[in-house]
Amino acid sequence: MGIISPKKPTIASKAFLTVLVITFSPILIMAIFLYLLWGAILYFAIWLTWKEQRVLFVYSNSPTWKEYIEREILPPLQNQAIILNWSERKTWKTSLPVLAFQYFGKDRNFNPMAIVFRPFHLVKTYRFYEAFKDFKHGKTRKVQEIKRALFETLGVESS
Repeated sequence: MGIISPKKPTIASKAFLTVLVITFSPILIMAIFLYLLWGAILYFAIWLTWKEQRVLFVYSNSPTWKEYIEREILPPLQNQAIILNWSERKTWKTSLPVLAFQYFGKDRNFNPMAIVFRPFHLVKTYRFYEAFKDFKHGKTRKVQEIKRALFETLGVESS
């Protein structure tokens, strides 16, 4: 049995690839530009309109974390947080908090999560999902660490 090696690219395949790159590069650059512009618009809208609120907190009615979050995390954040319940997302209307969550929350480990907005700083996210996977097995250290880091960033006393 001989060694199988990939075919060497032909001139036609190189030319085709070059044409594809040249054709789609401006579209890709424009898409990236628009994505970043949308993020900048969201930042400025939040910095200008959310005077007291500095945190967007998203969680759900999961039995793993609902009680803990409502008892330990939300009360100290009450005055400076906008709260979205993922379990009620069907009733969400398009709003600045929803748009901010969709942009900054991305699509991984977003529930539960805190997004902290500080003027002229990038957002800081605190993702609790992985920590709560341990929490449900009695390992509370990771949840406590994330909560402590969040509260320190906000200058909030831990309950």
